[in-house]
Amino acid sequence: MKQSVIAGKIQKIRAFYETGDTKEIPFRKRQLRKLKAAIRKNEQLIMDALYKDLKKPAFESYASEIGILYPEITHAIRHVGSWSKRRRVATPLIHFYSRSSVYYEPYGVALIISPWNYPFQLIIAPLVAAIAAGNCAVMKPSELAPATSRVIAKIIRETFPENYIAVIEGGVDATQALLEEKFDYIFFTGGTAVGRIIMRAAAKHLTPLTLELGGKSPVIVDEDADLPVAARRLSWGKFFNAGQTCLAPDYLLVHEKIKDRFIGELVLAIDAFYDGDPAASPDYARIISERHFDRIMGLLKKGKILYGGENNRKKRYIAPTIVGNIAPKDPIMQEEIFGPLLPVMTFRDLGEAIDIVNGRPRPLALYYFSKSKRNQKRVLRETASGGGCINDTVSHVGSQELPFGGIGDSGMGRYHGRSGFETFSHQRGILTRSFWPDVMLRYPPYRKKDRLLKALFRIVG
Repeated sequence: MKQSVIAGKIQKIRAFYETGDTKEIPFRKRQLRKLKAAIRKNEQLIMDALYKDLKKPAFESYASEIGILYPEITHAIRHVGSWSKRRRVATPLIHFYSRSSVYYEPYGVALIISPWNYPFQLIIAPLVAAIAAGNCAVMKPSELAPATSRVIAKIIRETFPENYIAVIEGGVDATQALLEEKFDYIFFTGGTAVGRIIMRAAAKHLTPLTLELGGKSPVIVDEDADLPVAARRLSWGKFFNAGQTCLAPDYLLVHEKIKDRFIGELVLAIDAFYDGDPAASPDYARIISERHFDRIMGLLKKGKILYGGENNRKKRYIAPTIVGNIAPKDPIMQEEIFGPLLPVMTFRDLGEAIDIVNGRPRPLALYYFSKSKRNQKRVLRETASGGGCINDTVSHVGSQELPFGGIGDSGMGRYHGRSGFETFSHQRGILTRSFWPDVMLRYPPYRKKDRLLKALFRIVG
């Protein structure tokens, strides 16, 4: 799409934003209800597209791309009125006869760029927050999931006027053209390398942004964990969508005393999930492209395959695979796997596991399995991550009450529920003062006022 066409679309959207319609709470609620109805109407179309792009099982498509959106939208409709209200805050004594308030105002026109791994949910969830906060939006779905991109464009064009919410399809050229334009907010979900490019582009216009990135999210399984339960929950989180999840457990740190037993439980869990043959299972997804297939398989050059390893490039199939004999410097430990490979390392004591985690960039999530409340607190106190779970994996992403986002290399900013509303809102602090009294202390000339000024700040400070 030509730069001039994109610029023209954005100009029309900005003109509509300036009418002020999107700031009205009834308007926002109507748009959210329309979006929810449109998703319900097109559920099968969405799932068919996800299967075409990723061979996603119907259960996974509905759970992670469609069903998860309904409570998000309902929550926003229910609370947007209270979220948007002016919030009174305390006023310092020095500002007596004044009142202080925080107003939540939309940024304006937001750009939302989404990835291919959850191509529907990861563009609609930020849109929910953008609408709730009163913004207009331009959406750029991933070209690597073309069937889903077409469905997104169809749904949005049938539901909203293009001068309110627009979809721009295309590849890297379309994204680059969009980034040449000035937006009031940018929300990007994707890899860390591209996140840096987005941030540089935003810096040219001093545009605020949220980056939802990835990273190597660790799982620590301690010796006192319930091994069968931990194995099922880890296997589910790791091999859901064939491991193509930004929150997927990326590597396993397991206590050396239980390593063999736990790997045995992992094998039992995987075999039970996919009837012993993931290649024939309707419940196991495929890799998005041959390029990503080749990248993932290249990570198996070092280490020993303990389970799985079967693959078929033509069908973009890689079996759930457990890899042992791994060292921290091996290639599989140097980048986010984003596929169904689980490297395994051991530790002797919890401090060693914590040191391994802290020796790497801060992850999007951290998962710890243990019955010990003391050790649970220690892991949370001595590590940093965007979020995570104790005795589970991935599930925290489904809560509208929990802020979701990264830290450091895994991203910046938060969304879901109120956190999403606040992300797409400018918090405007306003002090309102009475005309009386008008204290003369602050006005020049300042001579003979120094001692009084110091005394005043000693009182209020």
